[in-house]
Amino acid sequence: MTPETLLRALFDRAVEVADPMRCLAAHLPPKPAGRVVVVGAGKASARMAEAVEAAWGPCEGLVITRYGYGRPCKGIEIVEAAHPVPDAAGVAATARMLDLLKGCGPDDTVLALISGGGSALLIQPAADITLAEKQALTQDLLASGAPIGDINGIRKELSAVKGGRLAVAAYPARMFALLLSDVPGDNPGDIASGPTVGHRGDAAKALGVLARWGITPPPAIARFLAAGGDPVLPDDPRLSRVENVIFAAPSQSLAAAAELVRDAGAVPIILGDAIEGEAREVAAAHAVHAIEVQAGMGAVDLPRVLLSGGELTVTRRDNGVGGPNAEYALALALALGGAKGIHAIACDTDGVDGAAEVAGAMIGPDTLARAEAAGISARDALASNDAHGFFGAIGGQVVTGPTLTNVNDFRAIAILPR
Repeated sequence: MTPETLLRALFDRAVEVADPMRCLAAHLPPKPAGRVVVVGAGKASARMAEAVEAAWGPCEGLVITRYGYGRPCKGIEIVEAAHPVPDAAGVAATARMLDLLKGCGPDDTVLALISGGGSALLIQPAADITLAEKQALTQDLLASGAPIGDINGIRKELSAVKGGRLAVAAYPARMFALLLSDVPGDNPGDIASGPTVGHRGDAAKALGVLARWGITPPPAIARFLAAGGDPVLPDDPRLSRVENVIFAAPSQSLAAAAELVRDAGAVPIILGDAIEGEAREVAAAHAVHAIEVQAGMGAVDLPRVLLSGGELTVTRRDNGVGGPNAEYALALALALGGAKGIHAIACDTDGVDGAAEVAGAMIGPDTLARAEAAGISARDALASNDAHGFFGAIGGQVVTGPTLTNVNDFRAIAILPR
């Protein structure tokens, strides 16, 4: 098996084990008696709804997913909307979902299906904040390089549906929430900005985060945060009938990939499933690690494979087309400088790296030489945040289409003896 074949197989395996059709049913209880309403949001939510109906049969409900990520369901309505910047379709679908929950009583059960991407898809701005203002702030946050925890913390403060408010809308019905984690640390309150999980709230902190990343919020957002926000606290009695269960997470995908590495006759080294930071900086550190590992290997040693997950960020410096995984791969290629025997893949498990319909990229010892032969500067591409353009030009992109799941970034570095 070539390093390229192995790396792609590892990514495919990581995606496969996180497919809700494979792993959700084991966490789904028997269908409750009485009325059951299914709601949800996220890039994997339609696939989750499909898995629920495979186990329970047709159900009443409404789920919001990303454009192109819909699935055929017999009873649950699937609505597609924009991600990562919300749009009017998401606002309209969220309003319909909240209207559906208004009719639920204490004898009813609400099944909530939540996955990464729900922060943009489940959208109802708080107070007098407009969609246009939320869109502008989202674009600024995504371009700033702020970590996802900071971004989602602000989203909670400014939402009428996140931060436990979806669960409040369902009260007094019982709510059982199944969550597919795409966040470092697997905190249920961070997945899709926690629509079924209360939080303490800190509007002053949100203003501080915006200032730290050099973002001036639109006036209505500034006024709302200055007034202190309106959080749903974790001990709010309206959350007393909610149960949150994480049924899939990045650690499971990395463990499955590690098993496949061993099956291929190599040695897996898991660096962590919750790595955060600027993509190019993490890549530089991983390049040093890979070179050190190779330097310590003998000629007959088994290959090593460094595995990692988490969520990297990109600070936008120019107007190129890129994403954190492709930028990581490009920066890694530059840091390795064509080192022989080191190959890597970096992809988002949802099939979308940044806002492009590209999962990520693959590199090898010849990446820089191929680019040079094509008259393309890797350093210029990195400087302009044009990693997708770079790999598109040299044939290094990984394109999957919708994977229907989302356990965030997957990275693997295969290291052969020198």
